[in-house]
Amino acid sequence: MPLRSFAGKKPLIEKGAYIDRNSLLIGEVHIGPGATIWPGTILRADDDRIEVDEGAAVLDMAFVEAPEGKPVRIGKGCIISHGAKLHGCKIEDGAMVGVGAIVLDDAVIGRNAILGAGSVVPPGERIPAMSLAIGSPARVLRKLTETDLAPITEGLKTIAEKAAQYGKESEDREADKGANHKSKP
Repeated sequence: MPLRSFAGKKPLIEKGAYIDRNSLLIGEVHIGPGATIWPGTILRADDDRIEVDEGAAVLDMAFVEAPEGKPVRIGKGCIISHGAKLHGCKIEDGAMVGVGAIVLDDAVIGRNAILGAGSVVPPGERIPAMSLAIGSPARVLRKLTETDLAPITEGLKTIAEKAAQYGKESEDREADKGANHKSKP
């Protein structure tokens, strides 16, 4: 597993979390139960803490950094999409950050909010709960409904199923390495 300590700070992975072998966790990173960290993702907490809560998914090539005095919290059941960048911010429970979106220092994405692909949330800005925000800088487009949130719930279910399969296949590969295989003459 790609874990790296820094200045006495080391990652903590809760039972049931999936960490892809091609991701990198540095320093004071806490991964909650059932959370998933996908290929190419970097979580860098050499200055402050990063917390990924239960069932959250940080997808391929995302980058998360907690600069000094600005811890990052990714709430329960969040999706941080491919290539997103989080820097010293807070993502509240059930929120989704779209592909390639950027959330900067002291910004907050509210509970069950959706930040559209490629959007940028400037430092200190807040996207309200149950809102769809898009653009650069991100602006609220409209309030969300429960129907709007269904794809997030379904997405998390699919992600959890894939993580279980990847975890199983990884275990199988490790078992195969230790197996006594006869080579053909």
